[in-house]
Amino acid sequence: MVERQKQLGRDRVSRLVSWGHWFAFINGLLAIVVGYRYLDTVGFPESIIGSVYLAFSTIGHFSFLAFMVYLVFIFPVTLLLPYSKILRGYAAVVATLSLCILLYDTIIYDDYGLHLSPFVFDLAWTDLNGLLQGTSYIITPIGILAIELTLANYLWKRIEKIRKRNYGNKVVVVVGLCFIASHLIHIWGDAAEVTEITQFDDAYPLSYPATARSFMESYGIDNTQVHQTNIRPKVSLKYPLTPMQCVADDKPNILFIAIDSLQAKLVNDTTMPVLAAYANQNLSFQQHLSGGNQFNSGMFSLLYGLQGSYMNAIDLHYESPVLTQELIASGYQLGLFTTVDTLTRPQAIFNDFERIDAQHQDSYARSDLSSISNWRQWTQTTTKPWFTLLNLKSPDSYDTPIGFLGIKTVKADKALKPAQKVLFNQYRQSLNFIDTQLEKILSDLPKNTMVVITGVSGKIFTSNPNEARTNLSPDSVRVPMVIHWPNQRAAKRINYRTTHNALVPTLMVQTLGCTNPATDFSAGSSLMQPSDESWVYTGDNRIFAIYQESEITTIDRHGKYRIFDSEYKKRLKKKLSAPELIEVMREGRRFYIH
Repeated sequence: MVERQKQLGRDRVSRLVSWGHWFAFINGLLAIVVGYRYLDTVGFPESIIGSVYLAFSTIGHFSFLAFMVYLVFIFPVTLLLPYSKILRGYAAVVATLSLCILLYDTIIYDDYGLHLSPFVFDLAWTDLNGLLQGTSYIITPIGILAIELTLANYLWKRIEKIRKRNYGNKVVVVVGLCFIASHLIHIWGDAAEVTEITQFDDAYPLSYPATARSFMESYGIDNTQVHQTNIRPKVSLKYPLTPMQCVADDKPNILFIAIDSLQAKLVNDTTMPVLAAYANQNLSFQQHLSGGNQFNSGMFSLLYGLQGSYMNAIDLHYESPVLTQELIASGYQLGLFTTVDTLTRPQAIFNDFERIDAQHQDSYARSDLSSISNWRQWTQTTTKPWFTLLNLKSPDSYDTPIGFLGIKTVKADKALKPAQKVLFNQYRQSLNFIDTQLEKILSDLPKNTMVVITGVSGKIFTSNPNEARTNLSPDSVRVPMVIHWPNQRAAKRINYRTTHNALVPTLMVQTLGCTNPATDFSAGSSLMQPSDESWVYTGDNRIFAIYQESEITTIDRHGKYRIFDSEYKKRLKKKLSAPELIEVMREGRRFYIH
């Protein structure tokens, strides 16, 4: 008798477990329906490989999430309280809460471009009235609960029939294959930089697709040679917001010198005397910030004038900057002079340029000398007004040519570690080398030439690439910005804060005669007037910092944040300043089509 009761108990638990698995699977399908809104935000692929990946990824990911919810919240209760009525009601409530959280996450992702986290929850709570409108946020949970209760009871009544047909193993195999296949396709897509696949990396919550670029390369697969689709996906950005209205009267030549890893505080009479003197003779912006601490984010903000949250937008892999489009429309010839290994995202950033690459062998200093020589030859042969981007890379690798005498070493900052002090003085030598080249370039320019000299990003002294990527201190992003307008502007030191995003509006209005408001095509305003914003965004779509008057807030893609003082030297224990951050998030979604 006792043994029979034990057997009945085991059968009841087995039936409840089987019911729970099917309940989780069907809730995974319901989660796919709710998660459709993510795709409205990100956009749908139009290539076959993109559609296949999205199908596998969606089925595998949401099924996995539903099973995790079951395993954590429902399965233990099945063992502790194996009573069907209690379990069905409890599971329906858990499923309802899970779907409501998912639905709320789709709303936040559509508005901010981030998924739920403690940081985002704090932000969204402050902006709750803007996110939840009408009465749907009351009616929807009630409707979902009704569906879940109906589903729970329906499955319970038919669970024996379902078990007898033995569908469970087939479903597990299909879902498992989808899950594994999506990660394998992503490994290939990440290595091959197939944007139709990688554009979905951050689309779903708790999604961590597998990457293995080094694995692909170890087997001889060159990601620069893998076929990529040329089919442009469905448009998800409206950039610019309205058609550009530009009429350029005077068309000066424009020389844009972008120096990798150029700290603003080292543009002085000792290290870079030529640039320091040139800055004193022209417009010099004393509180200028790059759009990021890496080459891609810094160059993106210089040419697109958008904050780095747009860097991964699929449209911008096909859409070149409005600035270069309008320069071509105004009759300019565009030339890019850099080193052959310069890889950029988004992929279309240099599409409008005639690109002349210097070969990189063992020295970026030698490559820079070749770039300057290529630039000089090119500008002497062109007959149209020209816009040239001369990218000099030596300071990023502390490089100087063999035989370069340079300058005397100086005592480094006490805060630097011994190894950093060595790098500091080698860095100064590299800057001085660049300074000698600037002297040669600036002394032989046509009279009607506008000159812009700036750093792509700043520099911290480290050999750790992860530290360089995540450090958003002033040393990493504060750069010089010097502008020479031929026959127009007196020398002036400008002390209000400016950013890379403001260069595009400045050139569009002052040089190309565009009448559109800057908000149509940029996240910045003109360099010639202080910004109305109390914050500056610097970084990319993975990690970024918000610079405010007295503090710096760093935030990663998972919503983890830290707050520092204005010099990044002390971590502050305080809450986020929500109003400014809401503005930041809204700016990061403003150009998306909703």
